[in-house]
Amino acid sequence: AQADAISELEAVYRTQGVSQFSASSGEALWKRDFLDSKSAETRNCGSCHGADLARAGKHNTTGKTIEPMARSVNPERYSDTRKIEKWFLRNCKWTLGRECSAQEKGDVLAYLKSL
Repeated sequence: AQADAISELEAVYRTQGVSQFSASSGEALWKRDFLDSKSAETRNCGSCHGADLARAGKHNTTGKTIEPMARSVNPERYSDTRKIEKWFLRNCKWTLGRECSAQEKGDVLAYLKSL
């Protein structure tokens, strides 16, 4: 089921004009620092998910535990397309200050699939 949810989303992103996904571009986006205009602090995906994606992270604001992102240790995370899209929407807005593009989401999924 996990591969099917990711494949479904990749197919959707392709209908939005994306032809290829890049794990290296996804990793670069994951690690890139973005400036939060309200707090003037920088954040990236690892701010909450941690540096080791095979381990649990901790939300920067709430302190809530975030289950590992690595598909190899948490395959159920990638079994529901609606949940994946929901978290992309929330996390992209919080981290990047905007919604992620189809290319960015596909690249991040390619990166996370590689773990």
